[in-house]
Amino acid sequence: MTVIDFYTHVNNPLEIIVRLVGKAYAQHGRVRVLTEDEAMTAALDQRLWIDPPHAFLPHCRLSSPLAAETPILIDHLAEHEGPAAVLINTQTALPPFFSRFERLAEVVGCDETALAEGRRRYRFYQERGYELRAHNLAAHR
Repeated sequence: MTVIDFYTHVNNPLEIIVRLVGKAYAQHGRVRVLTEDEAMTAALDQRLWIDPPHAFLPHCRLSSPLAAETPILIDHLAEHEGPAAVLINTQTALPPFFSRFERLAEVVGCDETALAEGRRRYRFYQERGYELRAHNLAAHR
């Protein structure tokens, strides 16, 4: 059953996502990032070319001809083909394919709307018996 980590009160989502991608790639090999929209997909794509500065995280979008052989897939499209062990979700909607992954990281922003939607997703998973862990990043600022 999927293990779910909630990262709440995230002030800088791209920074947290890059850290999570790096850790998930090192530990599990294949990662899927479900971004909010095209703008976030483009920003994350750019960020992963330069961050972390001492390593390269091999990534592409779902539409890339290299998607089948690239270990990190980033896109805002709510679909997923192929293998991946970790899903990182930044959307307020529940990812329809989350149960196909060993791990799910929910990245939740600081504003009230994001927190309310995060609580709604948390309850959904909790009611279905998923193992949940919460990490409040407001304490780490």
